[in-house]
Amino acid sequence: MSRVAAVDCGTNSIRLLVADADPVTGELVELDRRMTIVRLGQGVDRTGRLAPEALERTFAACREYAAVIKELGAQRVRFVATSASRDAENRDEFVRGVLDILGVEPEVVTGDQEAEFSFTGATKELAGRDDLTKPYLVVDIGGGSTEFVVGEEHVQAARSVDVGCVRMTERHLVVDGEVADPPTSEQVAAMRADIEAALDLAEETVPLRAAHTLVGLAGSVTTVSAIAQNLPEYDSAAIHHSRVSRDKVREIAEWLLRSTHAERAAVGAMHPGRVDVIAAGALVLLSIMERIGAEEVVVSEHDILDGIAFKVAEDAEQA
Repeated sequence: MSRVAAVDCGTNSIRLLVADADPVTGELVELDRRMTIVRLGQGVDRTGRLAPEALERTFAACREYAAVIKELGAQRVRFVATSASRDAENRDEFVRGVLDILGVEPEVVTGDQEAEFSFTGATKELAGRDDLTKPYLVVDIGGGSTEFVVGEEHVQAARSVDVGCVRMTERHLVVDGEVADPPTSEQVAAMRADIEAALDLAEETVPLRAAHTLVGLAGSVTTVSAIAQNLPEYDSAAIHHSRVSRDKVREIAEWLLRSTHAERAAVGAMHPGRVDVIAAGALVLLSIMERIGAEEVVVSEHDILDGIAFKVAEDAEQA
């Protein structure tokens, strides 16, 4: 096994996994997994640039992660950057900062590469489950984009579309710099129309309805699971491989869309950085389930980070 570190920097959060991984057996022993809300994508949809304060929040998290990686002695590090840094005019500033702090250059991966990592991380440990039938549809709802991947042992089709909880919130629910509290029915309808158009795009290349098992990844989905279970605080073990019915997702999404900031913030399992964007994320999940007729979503805590870690370990074995 190889001791590796994987960093996934998305639009809303940056996450670290340090693990001993064996790409042959699919075994992964987690040593440290953490997440920091940095909102790297703050305002990118409007300005086309990464905001100075968003960059500094991200670099502060990188400095924390560098200390963890050094302490645990990870032999190899890979830093994958997703939607926000793909879109930004000043992404070179972001690249230089990460390189200075972590000693590796962030890879601004394509949507298809991102989907491949997510699929591997989410499904590698599901292979022996006889209660989950293939093919899988893995859906990774991020801050700026959502990845759709259909496959069995390997990816058969993938597509990334520009709908995510931060992008949808900023595009449809922010008025005069403030998030609607709660949004109007017109705002929700416009957001839903945007999501449906993105699903049309995804269906052009990915047979979404051919899947037998829907696997949902990332913070919007895991938070919906936590709410469904009435968890007093975020509990990764309770959330991992939990199942949430479509009716329950609809109930939660409808409540989130009519709730106030204070009501959402009072949810015990809610990360403070998700309070303003969780309603949009839940609506994306509900729209997907309704589109493909999924009766439930299997929630996974293992995702792109685990896929990156397996790939780093595989490269180490081949070196």
